[in-house]
Amino acid sequence: MTTLSDRPNTALLVIDVQNGVVADVHQRDAVVANIATLVDKARSEGVPIVWVQHSSGQLAKGSDDWELVPELQRQEPEPLVHKSFADSFEDTDLEDVLAGAAVGRLVVTGAQTDECIRSTIHGAFVRGYDVTLVGDAHTTEDQSEWGAPPPDKVIAHTNLYWKYHTAPGRTAAVEDSKDVTFAG
Repeated sequence: MTTLSDRPNTALLVIDVQNGVVADVHQRDAVVANIATLVDKARSEGVPIVWVQHSSGQLAKGSDDWELVPELQRQEPEPLVHKSFADSFEDTDLEDVLAGAAVGRLVVTGAQTDECIRSTIHGAFVRGYDVTLVGDAHTTEDQSEWGAPPPDKVIAHTNLYWKYHTAPGRTAAVEDSKDVTFAG
């Protein structure tokens, strides 16, 4: 259980599902559909949803590439965290947003597996959060020409190692979207 005292709640974290980020990712439509299903489920159960949106030189704030994909619509008052580093906690108000909602467990979705997802799940874990990675709701693009494994292998490897990740007082898990529960 989380090492964060007085934080019994769970939040759904949707990381960087932006036009320019997911344009060429592995199984884009299936992953976005799985995230949309989880967003609907979280809303119906009153679970906080936190949206994370990246900006950089290649992903200029306000550009079409920077916008969230049209299949996913953030609603007020769902928080939107702006970031410019891979770890969604670095130089953002994410920790304050989660503390304000008494969140000690994160259910993580989004892109890209080998950058912002990986950095954020590790960042959350070392900060004391329980972290469930949704195995069929994160993705990445093909970077094999630079020496990376193909995207399906990157995703599978991330799911494998996160499933067995451990530390005192915290839990790491991987679940498919159909199996995600937001309770406890």
